[in-house]
Amino acid sequence: MADYAKGHRPQKISMKRLILMSSFLCLAVVSMHAQDEEGEGGFRAENLFTGGSLSLSFYSGGSVIGGTPIFGYRVADWLDAGVAFNYIYSGRRDYLQFNDKVRQTVYGPGVFARLYPVNFLFLQGQLEHNYTNLKYIPGDGTSGFKLKESATSFLVGGGYAQGRDSESNTFYYISVLFDLIKDEYSPYTEVRYDPNTGEQRLRAVPIIRAGVNIGLFNRKY
Repeated sequence: MADYAKGHRPQKISMKRLILMSSFLCLAVVSMHAQDEEGEGGFRAENLFTGGSLSLSFYSGGSVIGGTPIFGYRVADWLDAGVAFNYIYSGRRDYLQFNDKVRQTVYGPGVFARLYPVNFLFLQGQLEHNYTNLKYIPGDGTSGFKLKESATSFLVGGGYAQGRDSESNTFYYISVLFDLIKDEYSPYTEVRYDPNTGEQRLRAVPIIRAGVNIGLFNRKY
């Protein structure tokens, strides 16, 4: 959770158009692949998949609940592409003072691609544009504040797939990703301030996701 209470507000970076262009690019890649396979039946329903990951965490004074559903297409044995949607709710007490509360909701669309040099290992790139709604409630009864921000993230990393083969899109996976853009309002960035100089420091925190990839029309299953 970024340190919004400091009140530092950089310029917003709107990337809606880039998200749309990337989505159209994914669709174009799938379409060209289907055309290349016209002699073998063209578009293959068994190449479609869904799934995603869930987030659930409870700790002293806070909780995190969310998920990242996905929908995609197996373009080739070595390439998956698709779209994703994020939703994360987090709440925390005793954030800046005793008995205060912070409630934050993060949501937004994204597109991703996974490259498989071998069946059980993959490299992933994911472009997201997330919106953040935050409400701060002081513990002393004074008036709080609300913030609405947005940020673009470009996640890059890799992972391990268990059970993926040439006949099935159904498998489990775990991945570790990092946000290369490191926008202050990214949900994947840690913000720290030097109390003496006021200098801001941004650090990309590791994003660990474990989930399932479910083939919608796999013959094997």
